[in-house]
Amino acid sequence: MVRARRRAGGFFRDFREFALKGNVVDLAIAVIIGTAFGKIVSSFVEDVVMPFINPLVSVAGKDWRTITIGPGIAIGKFLGSIVDFIIIALVLFVVIQALQKFKRQEEVAADLPLDANLVAQERLTGALDRLTQTLESRNTQV
Repeated sequence: MVRARRRAGGFFRDFREFALKGNVVDLAIAVIIGTAFGKIVSSFVEDVVMPFINPLVSVAGKDWRTITIGPGIAIGKFLGSIVDFIIIALVLFVVIQALQKFKRQEEVAADLPLDANLVAQERLTGALDRLTQTLESRNTQV
């Protein structure tokens, strides 16, 4: 009985550590935001984009998203999902490009030449640290 409790306690402790890791929480937030973003894009496509496109591609006076082939093969709905995906991919591409451009600007700003006094101080500090480590290692060897 005691072993079973320890195993269960260890299992729950391990699960809690796993579930509360930053990566898992970040992934959960990304999924939730992605779902909401998908709904926004679907609404944008259905309510804003498609009213302009439907008259151009309508078949026999009905919405192209309602086109079915044979018994229940909803080809129009499938094509609508492809349009949604393309728009989501395009928006993500634009956002990622903007973030990469912003990162490049930060890197360029970080690559600017530093103050000569600051560089000299950093070199001196590094040299003193290495000297201290060398002296400490010699004192422990003697």
